[in-house]
Amino acid sequence: MNLIEIEDVRDARVAVYSSLTEAQLRHTDASACRGEAALHASAGAESVGTASAGRGVFIAESPKVIRLALEYGCRPLSLLCERRHITGDAADIVAALGDCPVYTGTREVLADLTGYTLTRGVLCAMERPVPLSPAQVCEGASRVAVIDSVCDTTNIGAIFRSAAALGIDGVLLTPTSCDPLNRRAVRVSMGTVFKMPWGWLPASGGYEALAECGFRTVAMALTDDSVSIDDPVLKAEPRLAIVLGTEGDGLSAQAIADADYVARIPMSRGVDSLNVAAASAVAFWELRRN
Repeated sequence: MNLIEIEDVRDARVAVYSSLTEAQLRHTDASACRGEAALHASAGAESVGTASAGRGVFIAESPKVIRLALEYGCRPLSLLCERRHITGDAADIVAALGDCPVYTGTREVLADLTGYTLTRGVLCAMERPVPLSPAQVCEGASRVAVIDSVCDTTNIGAIFRSAAALGIDGVLLTPTSCDPLNRRAVRVSMGTVFKMPWGWLPASGGYEALAECGFRTVAMALTDDSVSIDDPVLKAEPRLAIVLGTEGDGLSAQAIADADYVARIPMSRGVDSLNVAAASAVAFWELRRN
């Protein structure tokens, strides 16, 4: 175990946990957070994407989430852990990290360093996996979720968790959506972001990319010509992409016009819509392949 005591919150070795924004983490060279040789020596399970030095960094939080990330092939760079968890909740994680640095300190020092009390006392910096292409996500799939311009990290995490639980085969996001590897999104997803094949749609021509993969699209929107979510025509589609829009305005008029179908969830008591995360769970369940 490569145990390193941290006493100063300004210690540059733990800047990845203390001073880098989510945007900066995405553009941080992972090989700079650990020695190049040590990075490539890290053992991991098979991954849905192939990790590569220089792809950026993300932070996994809590032992359960970190275990899932390791199980699905994410490469660890370092661990930040309260002392009591090194031989406690995180003992198996520490053992699996080999020569990765394990930074530790008192609960108070680590809270000062991160700006908040650690959830379950453990954070792990990991190399970002390479996102899959739309064709890779769609290969062999019958149902995929398309997240269009959803910016709330909590909603992103909840959509991934529902997709994993309710039979969706993969997730695609527009470039205007939040990063699924944002720390809060990962935590809310309970690590299911690592279980789901996912990738980014191109900035333009996303529907065309889906059509090339044999998918028809259903936009979740409240329009005059929308059909009910339980329409048997939708369920009969062999390959269907369920398109979900942003929290405030929903899908753009162009996204709705370009879709093959438009569907709504029937509402009661004058309620006009559901939160996008709740709506995704209803749509995934109703439109799943039996």
